[in-house]
Amino acid sequence: MSVHAAITVRRPLDEVYAYWSDFTNLPRFMAHVEQVTVAPDGTSHWRVSGPVGTHVEWDARVVEAEPPRVLRWESVGSADVENSGSVRFTEAPGDQGTEVRVEIDYRAPGGKVGELVARLFGEQPRQQVEDDLRRFKQVLETGDIMRSEGSPGGTRAGNQVRQRTAEPVEESPEGALGAG
Repeated sequence: MSVHAAITVRRPLDEVYAYWSDFTNLPRFMAHVEQVTVAPDGTSHWRVSGPVGTHVEWDARVVEAEPPRVLRWESVGSADVENSGSVRFTEAPGDQGTEVRVEIDYRAPGGKVGELVARLFGEQPRQQVEDDLRRFKQVLETGDIMRSEGSPGGTRAGNQVRQRTAEPVEESPEGALGAG
């Protein structure tokens, strides 16, 4: 399965790259990432929450690093989730900050059945990455992750209250706004 997503962060390229490339920062904005530890040889160990209280772990190594433009990685050894991907950082047009583009390829535990089970429990990989990127943007632009009263449990997706999509307000025949 492949996932692609992008976002513009209103911060300088060097700062955005530096924050992301320090893997110990990733659990701060990646909802399912519980912990990333980096060994002296540069290999990182990832612990991630899965559906229905499960956890998956793997080791990864950076296979390409071109500061402040590219980070590319792949899992190594007997990973619970074989994965690889890249994050590319470019200057946004009009001096608007930095564009961050994420590409992730992975094989879910249990293959296609595992993917279907994850989706059954509301785990949509593309939406997860897009949500993580929004939180990344918030952390870099504001220093914190904005929370609504609908998510008092914090940033972990499993703790958040699902909210209905907003609907447009309808106008009554008298011209006053009302709930239709």
